[in-house]
Amino acid sequence: MQSPLRHGKAAIGTTIAGGALAALSQAPDRASRLLRHRYPTVAVTGMTGVGKTRLADRLSRRASAESAGGADVGSAVMERRTRRNARLRGYRFRVVPGENAATRLGALDEVFHDEPVDGVLHVVAWGHATPRRTGGTTGAALATREELLAAELEDWAITAHRIASMAVRRDRPTWLVVAVTKADLFADDVDAAVHHYSPGSGTPFGDKLDELRALAGGAKLSIDVLPVCARGGDKRSAMPEKACTDLLGRLELRLAQLSGHV
Repeated sequence: MQSPLRHGKAAIGTTIAGGALAALSQAPDRASRLLRHRYPTVAVTGMTGVGKTRLADRLSRRASAESAGGADVGSAVMERRTRRNARLRGYRFRVVPGENAATRLGALDEVFHDEPVDGVLHVVAWGHATPRRTGGTTGAALATREELLAAELEDWAITAHRIASMAVRRDRPTWLVVAVTKADLFADDVDAAVHHYSPGSGTPFGDKLDELRALAGGAKLSIDVLPVCARGGDKRSAMPEKACTDLLGRLELRLAQLSGHV
């Protein structure tokens, strides 16, 4: 017959072992939450030619091939960028390819289903996206601004559907920032461009944002619309480099606020 003392020691040992096992089992979840808090995952979406990769490069402080004189081409696979600062905070960017290919659909599934992101940075260009040639063709691609705006709206409808499907089933994403890029190409009409993409504006894009908020819950999903440009001109231009840097700084500040970094 086991003595009460031994029985008590065995019970204590079992309790300690159980607590240790519980702590070990919870460790991956705690590490994951800490990583998400310090380095939230951001999906960078948008149609091809709007400048998603260049913007992600600037936000992550990475020199892009485009800025180094490389060809202005889009990627067919999802690209990953990480931004880190001295305070061990930053972002994990997932740049979804804009081409309507199987790789794009797979990337959308990954960021909105398999590994849900914390926020979405959707990039638009107010009809100033760089037209892309169809695979296998040569020569310069041509498209009117109206055609590019229509393609942009069609692309957003696909992305918005994925966001809504995820938002009604999970607690993420919690925020959406619509980044109106290439502001240097319409420096005198930046306010009109921002209005075009804003909720409640009555525009086709604004209507789709209103639909998304209704489906996802307006209080659950915050939406911001901010102009930005990757590269400005000289001091005499309508959008000098300093103005572009200021716009990028406003976007970075808002991302930091949304992510709880400030």
